[in-house]
Amino acid sequence: MPSEKTVPRANPFGRFLRILGPGLITGAADDDPSGIATYSQTGAQFGYGQLWVILFTLPLMTAIQEACARIGLVTGKGVVAVVKQHYGMPVTSVVVVLVIVANTINIGADIGAMAAAVELVYPVNFAVVTLGFTAFILILEIFTSYAVYARILKWLTLFLLSYVATVFIVQQPWLTILLATFVPHVQFSFSFLFIITGVIGTTISPYMFFWEANQEVEEEREHGLLRETSRPEIHWNNIRRMRLDNFAGMLSSNVVSWCIIVTTATVLNRNGVTNITTPADAAKALEPLVHTFANAGYVAKFIFSAGVIGLGLLAVPVLSGSASYAVAEALNWNASLSQKLTRAHGFYGVITIATLIGLMINFVGIDPIRALIISAVINGVVAVPLILVIAGIANNPSIMGEYKSGRLSNVLVWVTFICMGAAALGMIATYLKA
Repeated sequence: MPSEKTVPRANPFGRFLRILGPGLITGAADDDPSGIATYSQTGAQFGYGQLWVILFTLPLMTAIQEACARIGLVTGKGVVAVVKQHYGMPVTSVVVVLVIVANTINIGADIGAMAAAVELVYPVNFAVVTLGFTAFILILEIFTSYAVYARILKWLTLFLLSYVATVFIVQQPWLTILLATFVPHVQFSFSFLFIITGVIGTTISPYMFFWEANQEVEEEREHGLLRETSRPEIHWNNIRRMRLDNFAGMLSSNVVSWCIIVTTATVLNRNGVTNITTPADAAKALEPLVHTFANAGYVAKFIFSAGVIGLGLLAVPVLSGSASYAVAEALNWNASLSQKLTRAHGFYGVITIATLIGLMINFVGIDPIRALIISAVINGVVAVPLILVIAGIANNPSIMGEYKSGRLSNVLVWVTFICMGAAALGMIATYLKA
């Protein structure tokens, strides 16, 4: 009797890894140099006082990113293309301007931070290094498949695990940390609200909204789900896959963010370092991880620098790419990182211009750490009106059909809008009052 051929069952972990895509990339890019600087500053300045914000923002950022990804998945279009189709050019123009302004400033801050990270471990000319990073990023983004590029650079994000490791190496006041994580603490001062706006802004960033939506469209294009004259052929299993990928990306991002704040609060704030003004200050938080090395300070600087550079190389293309998607969709240009330069010269032109303008920001006299924190605060302000637009689209049955937002999604997205708006208004009010 012939033996039956046994069909091997797919490994559950392998299936999970195959699901990961736009959500994981977006989550990794969220902990960009601006995020590292802002989380480090809040840990140094306020200790564990803003730790609760990370837990609080996890469901909020998951909800807003899920709404953006769902818009791309259901419509087969990016957020700006949907805004243009249903709300007209006036609203579209405002959305595009907000994205370009926020992203360009963030690009400049990230490039500057990468150059400063190199200076931290080896004496180099700042201007030369910023130009070198800019050229390197543009060449890879324009002439190389971003999918290949991102797969390589994702390994560099493993340096962020150094913060996770340091949390468990250093003796921690765990009861204090747990209370700070679950019990909100608020100070009505400009310095507190300025940083908390930056923390929320670098966690829930505008560029993530547009990037994840467009990457869902890219995934559909790659798998043949897009149609020229109709909506993509998707089912609820596509939505579930997207939600799992999205949650995995947002959870991993927030775990790292929490660890950065805990590490800097314990190592820096408790030892009297309450203001981070240079990359060297921030790198000191990792010294306990490598205290057994003969030159622990240098090794800590190297690990910190490698993480900043790797995440910068991953995040800058996301920032410039999301800005270019917005412009290209508003002007009906070809918009895809999978297309060659000759077929999408306008799309790549915007990427180039946005990156070069960002580069120029590094020569106006703002130190890299301050620029990173300011860019996070700007993201926190700009995100507010954009969330309002996204909330309207995601819950519109004429756009989303049966995949419109459910009750939980609506509640979380509107809570995100209210909280980010309140933080921005509180920051402005305390500044004017001071």
